[in-house]
Amino acid sequence: MHIPDGFIPPIIYIPAYVVDVGLLVHGFKKIKQNLNENTLPILSVLSALSFVLMSISFPVFGGTSVHITGVAILSITFGYWVSFFSTSLILFLQAVLFGEGGITSFPINSLAISFLGSLSAYLTFRILKNFLKEEVSCFLSGWVSINLSALVVALILGLVPVVAHDNSGNPLYFPFSWDITIPALMLPHFLVGIVEGLYTASVYKILKSKGFVDV
Repeated sequence: MHIPDGFIPPIIYIPAYVVDVGLLVHGFKKIKQNLNENTLPILSVLSALSFVLMSISFPVFGGTSVHITGVAILSITFGYWVSFFSTSLILFLQAVLFGEGGITSFPINSLAISFLGSLSAYLTFRILKNFLKEEVSCFLSGWVSINLSALVVALILGLVPVVAHDNSGNPLYFPFSWDITIPALMLPHFLVGIVEGLYTASVYKILKSKGFVDV
């Protein structure tokens, strides 16, 4: 689901960088306020797991690939600002060290996967836990998180040929429209979301049994 370099034009990624950097600065302040010697080890472990999970991609039809993210459990446990900053750092390191994603596409990946993924997971869990069991709320937060991220990536990719083309209408960057990007990303992530949900619910249950979460 990481967008590589060369897919996104400056007209999209430059404004995205401005927004993303501003949000990351705020997220860094939240990390300094909310973390201590007791919570930092758990954040480190969950972030390391997220790094591994986002490094393991499986190719699917349509020339894309899928992976789970571990974003939802970070957001449920530490809040969406901490999750956003932590997973954005993971995306940046993966782009720089392993070529997964790209530097020009980083703000899109960060906003779609880390920010919106974290925010949607947090809100989904907080709302649903008042009506459903916590395990079910965790599962749904993981499913919603990864599917919303995939949808945003699909929408942005489909927007590229609309805003970046030559005088003849030929795309200059990513060439495919929404009728291709949306099904190519959403159909596999509908199923991958089940795995994300199960991972989120399972890790939450373990953390709660050890007294590491109280939400």
